[in-house]
Amino acid sequence: MPYPFVLPTTSSFSFTSCFSCESHPSLPLNASTRRGVVREDLKAFKRTPREHQVAKLPTVVSSLIAYLPYLFAVDAGLSQQAINGEEIAVILKTAPAIEWRPTLSDNAAVAVPGKDPSRVKVHSLEYEVFFVLSCLANAHTLQARIALHPLYVLSTAPVGTQQRQVAVSAATKNLLDAASIYDYLALRAEGLSSGYGMAPPCADISPAALRAQCSLAMAEATLLAVLKDDPYPAVVAQDRNKNDTEWMYKAPDIPKVRAHLFARLCLAASEHAAQAYSLCAGLGRAVGGGKVNESFLRYLDNLRRTSRAKACRFFGIDSELSGQTGTAIAWLNAGLQELGVERNPSEAGGKKSGGLGRFKEKWTEKREDKKVERGLDWGADAGRLEETRVYEMLWEKWSKQNDTIMTQVVPPSGPLLQQMPMGREIHTLKPFQPPQLDSPTLEAMRAPPERSDDAALYPSEDEDDTMTGATIGAFPGMQGNYRTGTPNYF
Repeated sequence: MPYPFVLPTTSSFSFTSCFSCESHPSLPLNASTRRGVVREDLKAFKRTPREHQVAKLPTVVSSLIAYLPYLFAVDAGLSQQAINGEEIAVILKTAPAIEWRPTLSDNAAVAVPGKDPSRVKVHSLEYEVFFVLSCLANAHTLQARIALHPLYVLSTAPVGTQQRQVAVSAATKNLLDAASIYDYLALRAEGLSSGYGMAPPCADISPAALRAQCSLAMAEATLLAVLKDDPYPAVVAQDRNKNDTEWMYKAPDIPKVRAHLFARLCLAASEHAAQAYSLCAGLGRAVGGGKVNESFLRYLDNLRRTSRAKACRFFGIDSELSGQTGTAIAWLNAGLQELGVERNPSEAGGKKSGGLGRFKEKWTEKREDKKVERGLDWGADAGRLEETRVYEMLWEKWSKQNDTIMTQVVPPSGPLLQQMPMGREIHTLKPFQPPQLDSPTLEAMRAPPERSDDAALYPSEDEDDTMTGATIGAFPGMQGNYRTGTPNYF
């Protein structure tokens, strides 16, 4: 369910060429060393096939976390701030020139398949902090996706209730950590924009985009609080899993849920997603910074719609538990309207449509299942397809029940949507605390550096290579035979 972010890459950079530290002479060299590890890990992560990147993600996270204390130490030294009671005096010799490759900006959506987006050059250490922290937050979101992935795999037996709760708890922690980082960056970016009038170099680290990503992480974490105790997606997945044998001796358990509470939580997630969408959509009309790509905007809109549809489903479940089957079906109609799914009159009573429309629906479901099995960009529709499957199950059950037993009139869904309450928050956003170097490490860096900084002598191997993956039109396995010393033209 969390958005499948792409981690950025960066160029080589030597801190000693731009900064000097009188109090701690070894600080610039140690910062360059840690940054070089981050650059190599990001480059290795990018060149690894998507289905095998899971094993390299913890290495990227650990290298980013190890680099941050040194980066914040240099940043504090420029403003003559103390760390753990020690004064750090960093002098700027020349303006830095650091390149980062954005992944959310609209210029990242290049027209040529396989071609990398162009890098942006930043001349301030402030934006280095922004890119590194946003990269760490994106990595936390990817870790949340990895934790949730076993819940959607159909090639193995379904996970148990305890394993499901552990996975959801781990994913929630990662999303809340990402939200804290985004909130810290948004506050810092807003201070730069209002206090110093600095325009961001790209949309990835603009105040609106950072605030939108914070709202997105909060929306996804709120939905996970619902998913933890929501039995219906698990029942639908269990019914589609060919390796499940529980149906032979028992029916699936569907315990009673706190439907009204879950509905308000879903509405809170929808409000967060709507705020994120409005912030990103407004970037195209703002001056400077550019705008985000359409795929990210589409995901935010789908998340908003899916969250409201979940709320309608839980209101319908609450009505069905009260014996109001007609009202429950009306809530299903309202949820389908939010999802953008149209039901024909011939589909009443649980009958599914046939023909080309049904064939296209099955083809879409199979394509999504293959993405889940391979661990690629699954869930890029923000759970819209999964929620539609739950709606089909409830529609078939409640329509048959209302046609044979209850025979209640189905009221219009419009007035029901107008009566929806406000959302309810469940998570509290904790402020992000920038990591600091401990006293022994700071004391050790008072010694002069033992070697020179060679970071600038070893540029990134992809400085002039903007193509990733296999060459377009090349025969599989013959990648090396198509490389030449001349640039590619398209």
